[in-house]
Amino acid sequence: MKQIASERLPYSSAEFNVGGHTLRYLDEGTGDQVILCVHGNPTWSFYWRKIVEQFSNRFRVITVDHIGCGRSDKPAAGDFGYTLADHRDNLIALIDHLDLQNVTLLAHDWGGAIGLSSLVARRDRFNRIMLLNTAAFPPPYLPRRIAACRIPVVGPAAVQGLNAFAKAAITMAMDRNRMDPDVAAGLLAPYDSWKNRVAINAFVQDIPMNRSHPTYQTLADLEAALPSLADLPSLLVWGMKDWCFRPECLRRFQSVWPSATSVEIADAGHYVIEDAPDETLQAIESFLANSTDA
Repeated sequence: MKQIASERLPYSSAEFNVGGHTLRYLDEGTGDQVILCVHGNPTWSFYWRKIVEQFSNRFRVITVDHIGCGRSDKPAAGDFGYTLADHRDNLIALIDHLDLQNVTLLAHDWGGAIGLSSLVARRDRFNRIMLLNTAAFPPPYLPRRIAACRIPVVGPAAVQGLNAFAKAAITMAMDRNRMDPDVAAGLLAPYDSWKNRVAINAFVQDIPMNRSHPTYQTLADLEAALPSLADLPSLLVWGMKDWCFRPECLRRFQSVWPSATSVEIADAGHYVIEDAPDETLQAIESFLANSTDA
């Protein structure tokens, strides 16, 4: 199989069959310490390429592509659920399949909820948490730019038909810098058709704005479990100009994890590792060097 964006992400993906679909992931480096990277919407493993480059000489770095994303299969909505619980269950299955131990979770955007809910289910396999601009609780607000993508008929036509969500993120998710065209091309590469953008639209529709939405309870249960993770060494790196996962999301994590290390980057946006790579990578480097069992 030709690997998507192989010229920009020159690593071969491994394969894992889950529910009849092929989930692909990068597995680079060796050692008994694992960094498990979990992306959000509308990114994929490409978002974590700097982590692979910098840390795979000392850690085993695994970056997963959720079903519907990146190099993984992209089944139609009727053939896969595309809910938070579905992505969580796939990640748990991969963790079990690889028998991962001594795992540090590194997550961004929807990856926070997916990764943390998997961690709660497999608590004994994890020893650290690193989060970048994410959430793990029912959303306290819905930004207008995302609300527009949920308008019946019109929203899906724009998100899945015109790729408006992913294309907008190339500019709207950064504040300090303008994204390099080659990086933008890499992020967009897997999402080149209506069929291949099914997960992008599904993630948008899976945002629960009322208690009747099936994902609301999944997030409420996760939020209730967050205090039980307070003993894990945790790093919170935040682009403070993020209009989606705003600073109040950071404050909610800080309130339940008072010992967490926080790095606030005042002029960076949502794609913090793209907008402020030096500060983000240095924060991760320092945290891994100083935290327990590093």
